[in-house]
Amino acid sequence: MLPTTIKQLDQLPQWSMITVTGPDAAEFLQNQLTNSVKSLKVHALNEVVLEPGNRFAGYCSAKGRLMGSFWIHRTEVLTEGSELTPQFQLFISKDIAGLIAKRLSMFVLRSKVKVLDQLDQVLIYGLSQDHGSSATNTLPNEISQITNSRVVELPSVQVELRSFQRFIVAIPLDQETQLQALAKEHQLLATSNIWNWLEVMSAIPRVTLKTSEQFVPQMINMESLKGIDFQKGCYPGQEVVARSQYRGTIKRRLQIASILNQTLPERGTEIFHDADPEQPCGMVVLAAHNPMNTEQFDLQVECKLEALSSGTIHLGSISGPTLSFKPLPYPLIEI
Repeated sequence: MLPTTIKQLDQLPQWSMITVTGPDAAEFLQNQLTNSVKSLKVHALNEVVLEPGNRFAGYCSAKGRLMGSFWIHRTEVLTEGSELTPQFQLFISKDIAGLIAKRLSMFVLRSKVKVLDQLDQVLIYGLSQDHGSSATNTLPNEISQITNSRVVELPSVQVELRSFQRFIVAIPLDQETQLQALAKEHQLLATSNIWNWLEVMSAIPRVTLKTSEQFVPQMINMESLKGIDFQKGCYPGQEVVARSQYRGTIKRRLQIASILNQTLPERGTEIFHDADPEQPCGMVVLAAHNPMNTEQFDLQVECKLEALSSGTIHLGSISGPTLSFKPLPYPLIEI
């Protein structure tokens, strides 16, 4: 079972950060991403970015397939000429950060924009805690006072009749000692990686290298998560995404499932319906160990809707573990 109180800091080696900065950064990202960035509130460097002060978004190929998904928050920094310059941080899977940064850089052209892959400059942590705990207002603020840190709240997760807050923490490499000292002081040292499990149970997808360019955004519920702005204008793949929305062509969705298994399923592992054992009906998006059951793994899977109506779905092959499906924690926009 879960501990009575959750207050934990997990290092997230699977996450990284891209910074997009420059006078034209807002206009540049507005023309590249599935969601609008111009209306994002500007936050101070040492301010906790409370949800919904950040935004979920994706970056698509010309064919409308998601190359990456990420959380964005916005600050302004003083340049050498004492001018305030827009700066955006994109919190993204580490294994695709370099590829997305390189791809974005290809379209900078004459824009006054720099795209920086900060893989070697920052460490990413996840702070999880019970909603409404005594630490709710103090811990994120204390961490945010570490020089050049970023603390960004993600949507809360409801599990087992409890609500958990989640914060992404980005720390410069040279400030890690200070963060560890703060974690020790507040008894935040991780005993289990609960962050990964809460991420799965949130049903908010994080595209990784093994799932990049596998999905149109609606196939993993991005429109229902407010990760797409259908009014903001063109971006790569926009016509495909809009056509999928308005012509009702989406027959696949992200779901939450669980299996009993001995090993953690890999992202991108295909799933199969017993009525059609030769053709996959979807794939694993994310997976994590269930902290309340040593033999159970919880999964985000992208799956054909028709496969959910009857029969059984299995991991890896028709002879693999059977998936048990759970309700999503949010309503889907009907397409």
